[in-house]
Amino acid sequence: MVHTNDTFYMDETLYNGRPNDQAGRLPKEIRTYDLLDKLNISYQRVDHSPLPTIEACQEVDALLNIEICKNLFLRNSQKTDFYLLLLPGGKKFRTAALSKQIGSARLSFAEPEFMEEFLDITPGSVSVLGLMNDKSRRVRLLIDKDVQTQEFFGCHPCINTSSLKFNTTDLLDKFLPAIQCEYTLVDLPVD
Repeated sequence: MVHTNDTFYMDETLYNGRPNDQAGRLPKEIRTYDLLDKLNISYQRVDHSPLPTIEACQEVDALLNIEICKNLFLRNSQKTDFYLLLLPGGKKFRTAALSKQIGSARLSFAEPEFMEEFLDITPGSVSVLGLMNDKSRRVRLLIDKDVQTQEFFGCHPCINTSSLKFNTTDLLDKFLPAIQCEYTLVDLPVD
């Protein structure tokens, strides 16, 4: 699929596993595939240009047959506490509701330099898989309860030119324990 007005391209092929040709792929993307393979996590992949709009994300999700999941990188006002929130695409991010549940006032989106420093991710590529790069455990993972009830989970492999689909239980029972990442379950309202 090609959109000439915003130069969005999507290869409409669903691939199983990592790319056969890794030329031009960033090391952080390859490390992501290496870890998923090591953990015996099966995944499907679709390749595309960087996703410029939520509509483009929806096209990818339709191909993967999953619901969009937001991965939001947040911080407190003092820039001392950092959070990665996994939220279903159908839910709006309500700062007050989340702040109350986690005991942190005045949340806002974290700056790109913190994404790069803690997760080795750039804006537009925020992904729970980036937590594998958080060696100092600076980022607290928050998962909305509705995410864990979905059979499948979708995210970027630390770069926004591919999207992956795998079992949510693999995320919770294999990936997170392997990187020694605990999470806090939150319950955000549907509006």
